[in-house]
Amino acid sequence: MFNNSSKMMFMGILMMGTLISISANSWLSAWMGLEINLLAFIPLMSDNKLMSNEASLKYFLTQALASSVFLFAVILFLLNLSKTNSTQFMEMIIFSTLLLKSGSAPFHFWFPNVMEGLSWNNSLILMTWQKIAPLMLISYMMFKPLIMVSIIMSSLIGALGGLNQTSLRKLMAYSSINHLSWMLAAIYSSNLLWITYFMFYSFLSFTMIFMFNMFKISHINQLFSLYFNNKSMKFFMFFNLLSLGGLPPFLGFMPKLLVIQALTINNQLFLLTFMVMMTLITLYFYMRLSYSAFMLNYYENNWLTYSFYKSSNMKMLLIHSYISTFGLFLTFSLYLLL
Repeated sequence: MFNNSSKMMFMGILMMGTLISISANSWLSAWMGLEINLLAFIPLMSDNKLMSNEASLKYFLTQALASSVFLFAVILFLLNLSKTNSTQFMEMIIFSTLLLKSGSAPFHFWFPNVMEGLSWNNSLILMTWQKIAPLMLISYMMFKPLIMVSIIMSSLIGALGGLNQTSLRKLMAYSSINHLSWMLAAIYSSNLLWITYFMFYSFLSFTMIFMFNMFKISHINQLFSLYFNNKSMKFFMFFNLLSLGGLPPFLGFMPKLLVIQALTINNQLFLLTFMVMMTLITLYFYMRLSYSAFMLNYYENNWLTYSFYKSSNMKMLLIHSYISTFGLFLTFSLYLLL
């Protein structure tokens, strides 16, 4: 990507649009930042492949709809500040458009379809950076009835949607929807908490997608025959996957633990129980992949003799995998020492 000057320019504009949105002091400035961000991401998505062009068109239509409704609602909101009932209705519409932009349920339908047509690098941007501006604007404007509905539906759809998937992109998309429910619950508690959760989630997603992109993996059946000659990489792959799901010995459990603690303090016990149950379902489809790769014996082909250690990115991949796998132990060790 960074060998191409136009892509570097669009990446700069993409980041600038997000920064304009999160630092805006009016809704119109926030809308302008969202539009700049959208128009910079469209050229990055289209790389002259049929699937990516289709995905960029879907993404553009969805985001353009959300932006136009957002602008319309903001103008009406500014005109009707004196009337309480209509103001609450406008707040609900603005909040709904931000949920649509972030890909939260019940406005999630575009997200897995768009992810399916993108490259892994663009998928990573869509899953992480593109969520910053909508979630930050959601944290500025808390509409409590709708955020509760979105948290419950995102955790439910993120869990059940990934059960029947063979495409890893769609699997990561539904996983992202489930993580969005935890981020929205973190926003409900405090801003610092959701930013912490988002940073952990971005790191774990980067590790997984870096691995998928490096070995050019797109579907589940490619995982089983990939690492015959390198068992350590096979273990790292699935440890990272379990860490993303939030299994306790790994780093991915830490942000979930912080959200669980915050929800317990706020006495949101029903919401917490429901979210933990749905996360166990997401862990089930991660465990299903990992179990079959760890426990079952597959025929090993003798001609798969390529050494992954020759790759220049291998050191970086191993460092990220090590942090993802043993990060929780290192964090607790530092906490006990300090």
